[in-house]
Amino acid sequence: MPGRAPPPIDPQPLPYQDSLQARVPAQIDLVVIHCTELPDLAMARAYGERVLYDSGSGNSGHFYIDRDGRIVQYVAVDRVAHHVSGYNPRSIGIELVNRGRYPHWLDSRHQAMDEPYPDAQIAALIDLLQHLCQTLPALQFIAGHEWLDTREEVASDDPERRVPRKRDPGPLFPWPRVLAAVALQEMRG
Repeated sequence: MPGRAPPPIDPQPLPYQDSLQARVPAQIDLVVIHCTELPDLAMARAYGERVLYDSGSGNSGHFYIDRDGRIVQYVAVDRVAHHVSGYNPRSIGIELVNRGRYPHWLDSRHQAMDEPYPDAQIAALIDLLQHLCQTLPALQFIAGHEWLDTREEVASDDPERRVPRKRDPGPLFPWPRVLAAVALQEMRG
């Protein structure tokens, strides 16, 4: 839809944003949908600010969408965010606030992801995706984090069992609704 207004986006750059690798937005061809697997946006921000790498940066998506549909941007699209192994330079990461498996991410007894995604959150996601499709000419693929990172980890409660490292956005994410609203192709790892 040429000429459509962008959704309201609250820019809140992470302290290390300028130390992230620069890139040309015209080469971004993939958007990856995540859920925070944390209880709220404030905790997601705290996790995003944690420095984990020698570069002085950490793990974060570009955009975060709260349950009420509010969109915040932690990393500019012209910077590479650390959100999915092996695909960061070519992708945009969108995190949906959702508790997922929190706080027992790798406990084999707590692998259900049963928090639904509110309509306001999904509507905001669709609005953001349509905006990105309009502003990033090479954007053509969409994936769930769980599709691209299929590694397993030893379960925290039982060293004899293994659990998926990533399960987001999870079984309650409304893929048919999202895919019907955007001109993006599914990409599986």
